[in-house]
Amino acid sequence: MYKTPKSELTTRIARFRIAMDKAYEQWELCAVVGGVNVFYLTGTVCDGVLFVKREGDATLWVRRSYERSKLESEFDDIRPMKSFRDIADTFTVLPETLYIDKANATMELFGLLSKYMPFQSVFSLDRVILDARAVKSRYELDIMRRAGTETDRLYWEELPTLLRDGISEVDLAAELFTVFLKNGFHGISRFSMRNVDSLLGHVAFGESPLYPSAFNGASGTKGLCPAVPVLGNRDRYLRSGDLIYVDLGAGIDGYHIDKTIVLSYGKPQPEHVIAAHNHCLELERLAASLLMPGTVPADIYEQVTASVNDEYKQNFMGAAGRTVPFIGHGVGLNVDEMPVLAKGFTAPLEENMTIAIEPKIGINGIGMVGSENTYLVTDHGGVSLTGEQRELDVV
Repeated sequence: MYKTPKSELTTRIARFRIAMDKAYEQWELCAVVGGVNVFYLTGTVCDGVLFVKREGDATLWVRRSYERSKLESEFDDIRPMKSFRDIADTFTVLPETLYIDKANATMELFGLLSKYMPFQSVFSLDRVILDARAVKSRYELDIMRRAGTETDRLYWEELPTLLRDGISEVDLAAELFTVFLKNGFHGISRFSMRNVDSLLGHVAFGESPLYPSAFNGASGTKGLCPAVPVLGNRDRYLRSGDLIYVDLGAGIDGYHIDKTIVLSYGKPQPEHVIAAHNHCLELERLAASLLMPGTVPADIYEQVTASVNDEYKQNFMGAAGRTVPFIGHGVGLNVDEMPVLAKGFTAPLEENMTIAIEPKIGINGIGMVGSENTYLVTDHGGVSLTGEQRELDVV
């Protein structure tokens, strides 16, 4: 059974404590409740809560399933719980303040916690743990390299064999989903954003990526239905001359990469479409060259957006009126992590951060062109984990 090594978990807890020390000098107790955050620190996803003390051990309390967590986690201290009373009984004195990942703590959960552990004040640790997760260990990078290499291979070797006249977006997505699952991928794409569900990513033909998006991304999709705006549309069929847009946040063993490719089906695109695509490739190369320790993400954003040709500015990173204000984002246990290449993100980059760069341009009546690859921050600039860029190939 795949397990996160104990040494890796020990290092992560230590890294998290150091990050808390920097953010909150007087902190005494944290409660981590988000599934991805708990997995990062313990190696298991469960219905439970991880309590981390500034002085003393960290304890994972599990409602369901304690047995499963014991089987799959190398974490030192895992205990069963029926309610928060079980946890409260282990404290003789509660600290005045609790730090918790508020983005994951529902009002219901917090109400149950407060019933037995009435803290006087509560602060957020969300940004602290996201920053701790942003720099990847060698262990994490090995998984992400494997995911990136395999995604690149499946894109260019397997995807073209699935294309045929009249296939729908959903049918192609389903066949591609099967290919990824059979090659070791976990299928779902996890996001930090609230109310975002995703299976693998977007598969779209022609103008489909210009459809208004239900999440904060450059591309959209009609999706399966209004209740499930993901994957692709059942009624959009592939025809000669279409652009094929595939954007997958694919992952192995919990760790994602993010990669987008755009292909032309059956015949070449008009010159203005090819020119827009090639401009995106230039912008990606520029951004990648700046991914070095000490560089400020906001400065990368400013330099790249200033380099966008005037004719594309209105539709850069989306469709006119619906563009997004970033050109890249961290990737890891979530598809969208820290740091973000956007205004306001001023904490300098660090070595071994992993960042997806995704310059894209919407073209009315045609679709979306551009590229996306996941890069590793190094002293020599970004190194792609997901293969090379491609021009607008005809398949």
